[in-house]
Amino acid sequence: MKKALALFTLLITLFGIATQAQSKDSTAVAAAVESLRKLMVDPSKAGLEKITSDALSYGHSSGKVQTKAEFIEALTSAASDFVSIELTEQTIKLSGNTAIVRHNLSASTNDGGKPGTVKLHILTIWQKLNGQWKLLARQAVKLP
Repeated sequence: MKKALALFTLLITLFGIATQAQSKDSTAVAAAVESLRKLMVDPSKAGLEKITSDALSYGHSSGKVQTKAEFIEALTSAASDFVSIELTEQTIKLSGNTAIVRHNLSASTNDGGKPGTVKLHILTIWQKLNGQWKLLARQAVKLP
């Protein structure tokens, strides 16, 4: 009986530690998503370089896919110009050093000096590298 109680106590402790670690990672991923949102509205090459993986695959709802360099160039040159971005209905699922984030994006744009709006569903994949969450992949689809 004592062994069963000791095993039960150990399992509860390990579950608590795992839950706490996952909660910290979820909070860190949410902060990384928010940092990316801010950088897309007010881009800085250094900030974008830091938050994205060198292997970035950035998919647009049009089907266009950009590398890290192309993504950063589009934002810093204002070819892709976000005036504002609002994210809603966000979910974060963790699996080891990988996070899957989904949310809806509503944005005002000014691409090429042409005002517009966009409403998309976004899937992003984040990878924890050297203690920092980096954007590895992104895919957008138009909302009906």
